[in-house]
Amino acid sequence: MSEVTSQMQVAEPGVPGEGWSVLHLFFQVGSSVDKEQVFGALRGALGDGYQVVTASLIGHKADFAVMALGPDLARLRRLQSELQGSGLFLADSYVSLTEVSEYAKNIPEDRKIPRLYPVLPPAGKRAFCFYPMSKRRQPGANWYMLSYEDREKLMSAHGTSGRKFGGRIIQLITGSTGLDAFEWGVTLFGQRIDDIKEVVYTLRFDEVSAVYAEFGPFYVGIVDEPESALGVCLPDSN
Repeated sequence: MSEVTSQMQVAEPGVPGEGWSVLHLFFQVGSSVDKEQVFGALRGALGDGYQVVTASLIGHKADFAVMALGPDLARLRRLQSELQGSGLFLADSYVSLTEVSEYAKNIPEDRKIPRLYPVLPPAGKRAFCFYPMSKRRQPGANWYMLSYEDREKLMSAHGTSGRKFGGRIIQLITGSTGLDAFEWGVTLFGQRIDDIKEVVYTLRFDEVSAVYAEFGPFYVGIVDEPESALGVCLPDSN
């Protein structure tokens, strides 16, 4: 057996070489959902060592969010199938990987670990927001035609603005180039919902966002235990 063949057989295609696989699932909830099947699927993923965050969502786009993180996309796919089989209707999803940005490769190792292997949800921050984003490739505003030095300078200023919200906001940026419709997924956890509103508004004044950022749909809600997060979405919850 050749070395290349041996490596192909050993490698797991859904397991990244560094960091975790991340799956955001956004469901519509109807009266026919099997709650115990939902909870059983979530417990199964937790039992396999995966992290699961659940939230009730506000607005028409979806009712119930599940964010799951762990080594293997194949296990996340099984969780998705189990949840869909419970009667939940999948309205939207997002696939990404945890990563350390190319502009942060030289940060200390203890700061890289939370980006690659985060512990979620953060305590005391139940306000939830997810949105995808990309960098523009338009004439006069093509991020990828800038030099690395210029991009690094812009990202440094962007990070400085974000750090002003330390203690109020926890942010996880996951990479999705080649995996989904946008290049990154941004998940925010805040103390209050207006903390999320303020940080997104503030950062849009940075040049890196004002000139070069494209945003997808926003999903906003409240993080809670699965029973409570799903319960408030059910027609008979009152």
